[in-house]
Amino acid sequence: MLRLAEIKLPLDHAEDALRSAILAKLNLAPEDLIGYTIFKRSVDARKKAFPLFVYILDVETPREGRLFERHAKDPHVNPTPDATYRMVAKAPDGLNRRPVVIGAGPCGLFAGLMLARMGFRPIILERGKKVLDRTKDTFGFWRLGQELNPESNAQFGEGGAGTFSDGKLYSQVKDPHHHGRKVLTEFVEAGASPEILYVNRPHIGTYRLVGIVQKLRATIESLGGEFHFESRVDELDIRDGKVQGVRLSGGTYLESDHVVLAVGHSARDTFEMLHDRGVYIEAKPFSIGFRIEHPQALIDEARYGPNAGSKLLGAADYKLVHHSKNGRSVYSFCMCPGGLVVAAASEPGKLVTNGMSQYSRDEQNANSAIVVGITPEDYPGHPLAGIALQRRLEEQAFVLGGGNYDAPAQLVGDFLAGRPSNAPGTVKPSYRPGVRMSDLSASLPDYAVAAIREALPAFDRQIKGFAMAGAMLTGVETRTSSPIRIKRGDDFQSVNTVGLYPAGEGAGYAGGILSAGIDGIKVAEAVALSMVKGR
Repeated sequence: MLRLAEIKLPLDHAEDALRSAILAKLNLAPEDLIGYTIFKRSVDARKKAFPLFVYILDVETPREGRLFERHAKDPHVNPTPDATYRMVAKAPDGLNRRPVVIGAGPCGLFAGLMLARMGFRPIILERGKKVLDRTKDTFGFWRLGQELNPESNAQFGEGGAGTFSDGKLYSQVKDPHHHGRKVLTEFVEAGASPEILYVNRPHIGTYRLVGIVQKLRATIESLGGEFHFESRVDELDIRDGKVQGVRLSGGTYLESDHVVLAVGHSARDTFEMLHDRGVYIEAKPFSIGFRIEHPQALIDEARYGPNAGSKLLGAADYKLVHHSKNGRSVYSFCMCPGGLVVAAASEPGKLVTNGMSQYSRDEQNANSAIVVGITPEDYPGHPLAGIALQRRLEEQAFVLGGGNYDAPAQLVGDFLAGRPSNAPGTVKPSYRPGVRMSDLSASLPDYAVAAIREALPAFDRQIKGFAMAGAMLTGVETRTSSPIRIKRGDDFQSVNTVGLYPAGEGAGYAGGILSAGIDGIKVAEAVALSMVKGR
């Protein structure tokens, strides 16, 4: 097949316009076009009055050879890569020990799914609850005044932290073996819209993710996999530098010499246990900041001009970066069009924010994190020092918000002027349980506050109104990524613990649902090959 890039058409193009564009581009007779599929569709909105859909198409024709010769110098005509997924191994008969996967977030689910498809019958351990029960606990905390459950919340439980997010499915990780395509096709088989296979920035949305996670679990179980919920791993059994098994919070011991560690970025007690057991861990950079909310209509107008509100375009998003004078980089993170700011705490007495959107993205506000990059130089002395910094900032935010999980909030105009806010402005805050207007400069280090104060007016020059006085800042955002890396070698095993496979966001090898799923597949392949070879 041929892959054609840069096919541009108006938003309201006719149904057969793509076919006509292919024929014209390749100078092809109609009878020589067998068929085509859309590989990618994005939007070019640089000319706001005339936005275009930009397509990448895979074309089937018997004239491939001639067309390659004719278009040899055209960078937009190339062979279609073979993205077919092929299993790397098959479980041998009579395995003595089954692989264990710790964590049922996207990384753990895909590691478990691929191990199950290869016949290894993985045991998947999740400290939280099944996704429906977890959803009840999380929304009860947000909306009904229920107490925070440290084991069942926006961070812990089946589906992982990504379940209560926008369900974004794009990543910038290198993916030469097309594992990302495998992740997307498995999501579609589990009930996601087929459009995630081709839209430029696909997302699923929180409510749809719940059902998809359940179907992935059912598939794994049908293939011999086994789930244990409310089963926190309290001890990793390591002898002579090799994993022998795990001990659960209830006392149960499971033997395994292949353990996938896919615990997510908030399993701080697990990181402490691993460090105590001598597993090599190092500090890594992450980011801290606030959530910012604007009217979605403002973002739509800035991005799409007269086409704002178009159903074909949907809610607009943005991606912003500013390099401040004090040397810090400030950037938007986890942008949620038509979404909500949500409570993402997982420890008592600590307050964390995040963002989420439903598939429809039809809430009134747009929100994103505005965060400042920090490095181990900002928290020196110990591999887990970044966790200590996170906790300190979250404790400060908890106190600033009133000590009841209300979040501290401030108007952008007041934040820039250096004065506290007394009441919300034109943008109604979406965070629940609620907000307490205050002075957010007390919630982050001075260097971060200074960098964000410089960045907001700079962002306003790119999106008119971004620094509007009535926009809402809500603090704090500290869980942008894991503050540690559990270093692994080329064989995906811990550099000093044989049989331990650090994976996903928590181990420092992913940043989002798609990249976590990709890493889960790669680690599952490494485990399968090791087990087949008897190592």
